[in-house]
Amino acid sequence: MTLDEQYIHRCIELAQNGRGFVAPNPMVGSVLVYNGEIIAEGWHRQYGEAHAEVNCINEAIQKGYTDKFPYSTLYVSLEPCAHFGKTPPCSNLIIEKKIPKVVIGCRDPFPEVNGKGIEKLNAAGVETVVNVLQEECIELNKRFFTFHQQQRPYIILKWAQTADRKIAAPLTPPKGETLTSAPQRLYISNEFSNRLVHQWRSEEASILVGTNTALLDDPQLTNRYWRGKQPVRLVLDKALRLPQSLKLFNNDASTIVFNLLKNEDAGHVKYHQINSEENFLNEMMNALHKLNIQSVLVEGGAALLQSFIDKGLWDEARVIQNEHLQTGEGLLAPMMKNQQLLKKEQILSDTIYYYENQN
Repeated sequence: MTLDEQYIHRCIELAQNGRGFVAPNPMVGSVLVYNGEIIAEGWHRQYGEAHAEVNCINEAIQKGYTDKFPYSTLYVSLEPCAHFGKTPPCSNLIIEKKIPKVVIGCRDPFPEVNGKGIEKLNAAGVETVVNVLQEECIELNKRFFTFHQQQRPYIILKWAQTADRKIAAPLTPPKGETLTSAPQRLYISNEFSNRLVHQWRSEEASILVGTNTALLDDPQLTNRYWRGKQPVRLVLDKALRLPQSLKLFNNDASTIVFNLLKNEDAGHVKYHQINSEENFLNEMMNALHKLNIQSVLVEGGAALLQSFIDKGLWDEARVIQNEHLQTGEGLLAPMMKNQQLLKKEQILSDTIYYYENQN
């Protein structure tokens, strides 16, 4: 690993401190190097607040290193911005402080930046080195890149299944019973895996379930067992069958109901009408893109998950399998297609399989 790569690797480490707090902005880290030593560090901490480069430069100022700026190199995992958004352009600050060289992990795909920051630095006489650990820097912000390059949120499928691949108790209720009096919810994953799921929720912009899952499981869809921002709760309820007494309509987080009947803003609950039942998923993803929601964690049920898989409309999947539990009966787990296993990890009775879409 070259020196430049070592410093960009440190930028990536710093950037991850912003996970779950900076979206829809990207996670970015920055270090300032003088005479072979890191003299200041920074990362983007909170959406709407100072960017990584600003925090890094401010730390150097607080340490009394202002005189070292003209002899230092700034490293940053993503191209410095060149536009006025929530904050002033970082490229302006770099030029103002007379930092002569900037090493950049990768270009920013956001149309307001996308090369403009590099051009502005070069025009001011700042030397730039670009695409150092490029793949790692893109991987760090795969949600951000997918959102801007594919014009849709980054989609993560998640479910838990038994050792014999059952995801839930049977959806068909016993004779004489209604769907709401069907068998009790089947608890599959252990409490440690459940806490990990709440961490996953805290890292994504939204979480999605279908009508039957909302009705039968009555999930809260919050990350109450992990710190961080609550994801926006999304529910697919085409005919608006769900009662307002369900937990996903409480005040713990905002909720968007995608349906075929109406648009309505009811405080923390919004109803978003989809015009085409045949193209429901794609229209829903288009709507989420317009709402600036960069990622979706799809938690069920089986039919909704399978519809994403069948359309090839997913980026990664996380499957929690309880190796000790078998039911014999129940709802079969979704069938994966075009998947590649990235890794697996063991948490007591559970094995978690991580896949990516190979389409």
